[in-house]
Amino acid sequence: MNFENIRTVCTTVLYMVSSVLFIRGIKLLGKADTARKGNLMSSVGMLIAVVTVLFEKDVTKTVTKNGPINNAYVWGVAAIALGSIIGAIWAKKVEMTGMPQLVALFNGFGGLSSLLVALTQYMTAENINTFSAIALGLTVAIGAIAFTGSVVAWGKLSGKMFKKNVTIPAKNAINGLLAVVGLVGVAIYALSIAGAVDASVGTIGIIIVTAAYLILGFTMVVAIGGGDMPVIISLLNAFSGLAAAFAGLSISNSVLVVSGCLVGTSGLILTLIMCKAMNRTLYALLFSSFGATKKGAAGEQKEPKSMSVEDAYLILEAASSVVFIPGYGMAVAQAQHAVKELCDKLEANGAEVNFAIHPVAGRMPGHMNVLLAEANVPYEQLKTADEMNPQMSNTDVAIVIGANDVVNPSAINDESSPLYGMPIINAFEARTVFVLKRGKGTGFSGVENPLFTNDNTVMIYGDAKNTVAQLVSEFEE
Repeated sequence: MNFENIRTVCTTVLYMVSSVLFIRGIKLLGKADTARKGNLMSSVGMLIAVVTVLFEKDVTKTVTKNGPINNAYVWGVAAIALGSIIGAIWAKKVEMTGMPQLVALFNGFGGLSSLLVALTQYMTAENINTFSAIALGLTVAIGAIAFTGSVVAWGKLSGKMFKKNVTIPAKNAINGLLAVVGLVGVAIYALSIAGAVDASVGTIGIIIVTAAYLILGFTMVVAIGGGDMPVIISLLNAFSGLAAAFAGLSISNSVLVVSGCLVGTSGLILTLIMCKAMNRTLYALLFSSFGATKKGAAGEQKEPKSMSVEDAYLILEAASSVVFIPGYGMAVAQAQHAVKELCDKLEANGAEVNFAIHPVAGRMPGHMNVLLAEANVPYEQLKTADEMNPQMSNTDVAIVIGANDVVNPSAINDESSPLYGMPIINAFEARTVFVLKRGKGTGFSGVENPLFTNDNTVMIYGDAKNTVAQLVSEFEE
């Protein structure tokens, strides 16, 4: 067996090991107590994949070339070092409130990397067949959507761009036209590879598909309201994975196909789960612009009742069952550790404590679960809306911390509300509802919440972390 055969066998085995580590890592990410191990396992799988690519492409021959600029190892090590430094600094500096927009950017970078791989393959590869040409075109298309769409999502979530709702006249027609023009570009490029048209025309095709889908990523996401951003992030994650899979097909890299399919399918499954949680269809999400900022029906104007921390403590002291319902406001206040302390005090006082987590609470999938896991809240106490709603009428106190749309009863009883039909956590059924908020503002979707003026609801205004800490202090006195 010669060296080339040995290299082929070793490459195949290492790619299989890397793929198994990816699959196992994603499996372990499904539970809070094994998530760290799953993340580490997936990282090792990626390291093996990167090293295997260097081995497969035989970059060792570049060592003998003159000058570092021709040495593939220099570029590879430099890229890994630069990415590691930026990633480490970013991960250390980012607050939990900034995690959603960071995830959005990561999705965008994934799409951009696939886009650049495809463009590089187009410029440098020889003897591309028609199938690879189509795969390259689709990689460019999907990667471009993932990149610009994620940048727009980052801008909306961070408040740095597109703070106001953007309306695009005839949005669906424009998006449809861009999609068709981009596919025509893919077809032109594929025809140039097949020899049906000149190679220079194929270059024009690549330019067309790149430009059309970069614009499409922008127009598709910019008109979608802030209330739908968690679902959009999940969908863009699926797009970045799909782009990676097509990139793997275009360069005949099996581990890239496997990892891309894993990310793409898991992202799509999560997107569909979240759409179901909002009683929405993926079609409505992309084409109906539901979730754009708008108000519900005016209804009866009532002033919410407020309560002091001292009075709230007296109610909590007598409670035998308490449910926390967290939202983005808990992340803003960084109140998760104080909430865990209050949870411990309530349990020591004899109360049963649970957390009701809505799938779209926060700004990204699993946002609340991550925050509470960081505070060492037992995974068993994190319940879904379906698990907690049947028990809500027997709950003494429901504590809503920074949540708004996911507890809005208009979704159940007001057909004029834009939230109507969305499954919510039925906090209004609890005997007493505490709402911890900084002010009287609406949620991310901009829809008024009649829960705040219900007879059994009292508002506790102020910073959620300070409010919860004061409640903990009351139990200690």
